[in-house]
Formats: sequence, structure tokens, C-alpha cells
Amino acid sequence: MLNKRRELLFAAMSGAALGWASPSSAVATLTTQQETLDLWPGNRAPDGRGPEGPEQVSAKGSITQVSRPRLVVYRPAQPNGTAALVIAGGGYAHIECGTESTPTCLWLQAQGVTAFELVYRLPGEHWPAIAPLQDGQRALRVIRAAAGRFGLDGGRIGVIGFSAGGHLAGFTAATPTVPHYAAVDAADSMSSRPDFAALIYPVLTFMPPFDHTHARREIVGEHPTAEQSAAYSVDHLVTAQMPPVFLAQAQDDPISPVDNSLLMFNALRRVGVPAEMHIFPQGRHGWGLGKPGTRVHAWPDLFTAWLAYNQSM
Repeated sequence: MLNKRRELLFAAMSGAALGWASPSSAVATLTTQQETLDLWPGNRAPDGRGPEGPEQVSAKGSITQVSRPRLVVYRPAQPNGTAALVIAGGGYAHIECGTESTPTCLWLQAQGVTAFELVYRLPGEHWPAIAPLQDGQRALRVIRAAAGRFGLDGGRIGVIGFSAGGHLAGFTAATPTVPHYAAVDAADSMSSRPDFAALIYPVLTFMPPFDHTHARREIVGEHPTAEQSAAYSVDHLVTAQMPPVFLAQAQDDPISPVDNSLLMFNALRRVGVPAEMHIFPQGRHGWGLGKPGTRVHAWPDLFTAWLAYNQSM
């Protein structure tokens, strides 16, 4: 029922969201039924008891009360072998699928990319702070384990994250060799390192003076030590083993200061990880694919060109 409600909601907005060369024809090729994959065997997520009530989806597609972390799979009619784990933000208090991950998955699907939308656990719902980070790491392993089933190239599986979802995507990309949970099945033998990462108006640092985000409070609390904040600041976790990174943010972002992208770009540059950054003069926060006619609407095409270049190297 929840999936059907979301299908009806996003059918109406798909044409505007795609922003593609021929949106109407692209939408016509999209499947209306999406498959779901549970992240954990028997839906037994580690640690915590989860929310007490049923999952909730707002009129705008914002999800809360997540007890069943999962992947929603958007399979293109003609898959090109590339896959993307797509993670919406929401300050780790809700998941803004309606404005961020679902339109992006539809856009990717129209281009032949197999998109996996992550519905992850939220710390404020009787899950530990590490829960969404566990789900991010597990999601990439589940996708890799299913690569043959979905016709994926095992070297072309990446991640796209928005806002707090950018933190989750970046943290996952930076810590693939750090176990965030005990192995539960054969999928956990797979690598959780993405082959590319796109971080869109991301929250990446939990360090002062940029530590006033809701995401920071949900993960490390109101009064963390400097060590606790650094341990979850993605720019502090960068290594030379990270995949290429695409960054896009608006200079006037009032939620996640643009310094998040600047710090990340410099951290990547120091260790020699290829990175491309686009700073738009206006756009503020939460623009998803970007409305037509705005400066930030350029980022999907810029990302597409960047990805094509990196996959040809």
C-alpha cells in the first residue's frame, strides 16, 4: 500500500523531475512496479527494537517510522550495467524520498542506470546512532551480491546522496573496510566500497563552527567530544582508497554550509582522489534534481558527463 501510494504521487511529478532531453518519452518507458529488497535476512536489523508504530509516508513522500530497512529497485528497460545507491536526506530524522531519491531514481532509470533507493533506519526511532550507517554499508554489499541478477557491472556500482544522505553516502565511501556490524550472511563478504560517489548539498563535517546541523545532533548528540565529532566527519575520514567524488552545493545554503563541500574537496585533493566540485551562487538547500530554469538544475547533466568520463578512464 505504501509503495502504491508513492507510485501515484510520483507519476504526477515525474515529467518535471526528470529534466531530461525528452522527459515525456522517458517517463513513458518507466516501470510502474518497483521490486523491494530487504537489507537484512528475515528483516532482522541489528541493534535496537525500532519504532513502535507503522511506517509513515507524508503527502510529499517523506518517510518516518522505519522498521523495515530496504532497497526499492528501479530497473530500466535496457540496463547499461551501471548501478547507483540513492540516499535521500532529512537530517537523520526523516527520509525525503519524495523530493530527492525517488525523482533521482526515475531520472537514472530513464538513462539505463539501475537505481536502488535506500529506506534506512533513523536514530530517533529506537535505533542506535550507527543504524543508518550500518544500512548504508549493508546496502552496497546487497547490491553487489545481486549484480548478476540485475545485469550489473561489478565495477560500476556507485552512490548518490543528498544532505544527510550525502553524509551517509560519504561515510560509506570513506569507511568500506571498517565493519559497522557483524556479518550476517554471504553478502557481507562483498565489498562495500562504491565505484563513484556523488554528494549533493551534503552534510559532511560535524566539527565547529559547522556543527549546527540536525544530522550531527542525531549521530553524535548535543554535546559530543571533539574526537566523537571527528570520527563521523567525512572529510576527516578520507583516504587515498576512496572512489572518485562529485560534489554540488549552493553558496547560499542555509542548512549545510558550503564549507562542507570545500573541506571535502580539499581533503580529497590532499590524498590524490579525483574530485569535481560545482558551487552554484544560488540554490539554497533541498533542491533535489533542481527546478528547470534554476542554476542548480544543471547538476544532473554535469554529473552525467563526469560519470561518463570517469567510467571511460
